[in-house]
Amino acid sequence: MSKRALKNSEMKKYSLRGKKWLSMLLSSITLGLSAICLPAFAVDEGAEPPGNYAARPDVREFAHEAAQKTGLPQAEIQQWLDAAKYQQSIVDAMNRPAESKTWAQYRPIFIAPKRIAAGVAFWNEHAAELEAISKKYRVSPAIIVAIVGVETFYGQRMGTYRVIDALATLGFDYPKRGAFFRGQLADFFTLAAKEGIDLNTALGSYAGAMGMPQFIPSSYLDLAVDGDGDGRCDLWHSDADVFASVAHYFAEHGWAPGGPVGFRIDINKQQAAAVADKLNTGRDLKPKITIGELRSLGVALPEDLYLPKDEKVMLFTLTGPDKVEYWVGLNNFYVITRYNHSTLYAMAVWQLSQAVQAARDELAAAGSDPVEATQTKAPTP
Repeated sequence: MSKRALKNSEMKKYSLRGKKWLSMLLSSITLGLSAICLPAFAVDEGAEPPGNYAARPDVREFAHEAAQKTGLPQAEIQQWLDAAKYQQSIVDAMNRPAESKTWAQYRPIFIAPKRIAAGVAFWNEHAAELEAISKKYRVSPAIIVAIVGVETFYGQRMGTYRVIDALATLGFDYPKRGAFFRGQLADFFTLAAKEGIDLNTALGSYAGAMGMPQFIPSSYLDLAVDGDGDGRCDLWHSDADVFASVAHYFAEHGWAPGGPVGFRIDINKQQAAAVADKLNTGRDLKPKITIGELRSLGVALPEDLYLPKDEKVMLFTLTGPDKVEYWVGLNNFYVITRYNHSTLYAMAVWQLSQAVQAARDELAAAGSDPVEATQTKAPTP
């Protein structure tokens, strides 16, 4: 090749490189400008913006399906959905649940002197109702009180979000669990019609749980009980309905009256490695390991534990302030997790029930009438 041809060839090569570089630069600039201009919700071409439920095709489709499922007029359902408002704070709360904390962080929230004292006062205020319901459903008053204590500080924190806003936000704008919350939204419409609940004013948690015991709509429909005999199940205002509904929930899930709940075990590294695949973690809470397997590994169990060797139990860890603790959860512990699928939650309910029971018993042992000693209103949270 001549020098002139070589020179022309190299110039052409550099020219092409320059054009390619310029094209890449322009593409980068264009993409950068597009990213700046695009709204945060535009994740993909077919995504709908959060909220604006009156104009969204997916919401209209849901209204049609919900009408078929519930038998309620589609126009009425659509009108309720049109009035629902997207709440970013609900999505934020779902992404940072209390159950993401360690046990060392979680426990002081619920096993605290103020909550224990309030529990004693609450129990004493409603002693007669609790005793009657406890006998009927064979669920201890301590557990009923602890559930209400953990959920809403004995009815003093029942939620500030409109239930319809919470369920619409999570049903249509929280893809991770959208299908579940759309189901709850349909159930809420059924529940409102059945119990005469005002959809525009009903308040609950950021997850759409309602009343003193924080029942989600499906649980409200299936397990709430008319404890005071007035023909309605009012979990916001009727103490008898609340107590009967919590007791019924536990009875339906297999609570064993007077049965053990769980115990802590000491375990060495070799034993821990042997049971690693049998641990219950996250929302995976179904018992996997048997009493016989624990004994065969040399794990020391309580001497008064009378369970067959083939009895399956839960095995889970809690991160305490100094070390990781290993716990065994028996049937009654598993039942508590049916109320909220978290070992942290179940442990908080169990320990609060024990603490409130002990504080009330201490008053009685001291010669004080526990009812008279705590006639004052439960402490404000």
